[in-house]
Amino acid sequence: MDETTEVELHGGPLDGQRVPVLLEDDDPWIAVISDHGTYPGGRSLYAPDPEGVWRWVRDLRHDEL
Repeated sequence: MDETTEVELHGGPLDGQRVPVLLEDDDPWIAVISDHGTYPGGRSLYAPDPEGVWRWVRDLRHDEL
């Protein structure tokens, strides 16, 4: 079974929201469905910075994944 942890998102439209992420994910990005970003109904992309803080990268249209 995959282990998860909750991380807090920083910056962007989902600032302060907490989401689960897989601990052993080799590609540690997360695209969260968001109606508050540039593209309502699209996703907001977050990734950990070098210090491990999950920061907003950009918004994605619903058809970009």
